[in-house]
Amino acid sequence: MFFIKIGLKGKDMSKRGDPIEIAESMGVIPAVTYMMLMFLLIPFIFFKYLVSFSSLSNDSQMTSNYSDQYLAVTNNRLFPHNKLSEFLSGLLSLQSITLLGLFDDLFDIRWRHKFFMPAIACVPLLIVYYVDFSVTSVVVPTFIQHKIIYGPQMISILNWAIRQGNHIVTYITGLSFSTLVTDYSVTTSDPLLLDLGIFYYAYMASISIFSPNAINILAGINGLEVGQSVVLAVIFLINDLCYLFLLSVSQAAYDLHLLSAIFIIPFIGVSLGLLKYNWYPAKVFVGDTYCYFSGMVFAVVGILGHFSKTLLIFLLPQIINFIYSAPQIFGLVPCPRHRLPRFDPESNLMHPSYALFKPRRWQAIALQILEKLHLISIKREKDTIVGFSNMTLINLFLVWFGPMKEDHLCALLLTTQFAMGLSMLCVRHTLGPWIFGYDNLSWGVK
Repeated sequence: MFFIKIGLKGKDMSKRGDPIEIAESMGVIPAVTYMMLMFLLIPFIFFKYLVSFSSLSNDSQMTSNYSDQYLAVTNNRLFPHNKLSEFLSGLLSLQSITLLGLFDDLFDIRWRHKFFMPAIACVPLLIVYYVDFSVTSVVVPTFIQHKIIYGPQMISILNWAIRQGNHIVTYITGLSFSTLVTDYSVTTSDPLLLDLGIFYYAYMASISIFSPNAINILAGINGLEVGQSVVLAVIFLINDLCYLFLLSVSQAAYDLHLLSAIFIIPFIGVSLGLLKYNWYPAKVFVGDTYCYFSGMVFAVVGILGHFSKTLLIFLLPQIINFIYSAPQIFGLVPCPRHRLPRFDPESNLMHPSYALFKPRRWQAIALQILEKLHLISIKREKDTIVGFSNMTLINLFLVWFGPMKEDHLCALLLTTQFAMGLSMLCVRHTLGPWIFGYDNLSWGVK
């Protein structure tokens, strides 16, 4: 009620009868709750380092033990400041994106202004990554090394070109962007690596931009924003458990996925609480705050957990939705402000919504091709195209499977997300090692 009193309210137009006002921007509550939980978790996460291993010793013994530990190569039990800095940088990024999302909900910031806001929020992550890790190399697939003629030579040329770009950046900024040979510990022969240098940081910044916006674009029906986030979080947690319960995994990979699980588990908890009220028929709207917050959680674990490429394959439905929506997003065809499916109050079913316009010749040809591929539905009047179904996965499912109730549509989308996530998880740990020749379940970085 408090949100409604201050004007944060909206009407759910996809219901029978007169639409009632319900609270909007409720995503800020689970976001703040999550941040409080994560702050309170810090003493428990680092408890064994906060408790002295010789708490009953006198000062001289404490000093001696500290000196021995400081010089120790193995079994070092000194406080891991680098791990704390990673943890706090993730929380700082999440706090920043929550504020940016709330500003968007309050002031309705234009897309061209808010699209790059997540890149600002990810700056703490990138700085900590640079100082603490700074690995910028990617493994070249084995088929490029062995099946493509002059493959290794092309990679060498590309590496040289990237190094020249890095030299220019280093000359201007004084910062060096490269992977050290000692950063990798491989059990067999060394893989062929492509060192992306500064471009790897641009790639991670792009992930931090795409992930929150991808959740925001695939939205518009009760339960979908929170539901897809919960499904994604479960897939991420399953991936983490693969590392946490295998004895052969390296200590570095274990620690990274433990950190990922620490971020993911509380997120699932607060999101399930919100999903209860956002599921059909929704009692609250989550707003852009939750979309940005949830997307940044995945970007944080992907960057801090050093599996940003795995993150992308888990976001495959969101990537497909973005590519499918691209003609409208980039103005090649008309894009209404709201592309929500159309609700029919008589049947209580959702139907595809349409963008109405008279297409030019090349647009008409392109739309007819998409119709032949069953990717859109076209509306005609006297054999003349006057509109096409809006290009979102939500409308596409209605084109493929016909009109359905809103909760059934959401359940179908979430089931597809979960099935694709499990498939990509299998691909990651079966085809991945075959394509690249390595898998960090058995090898990793120091």
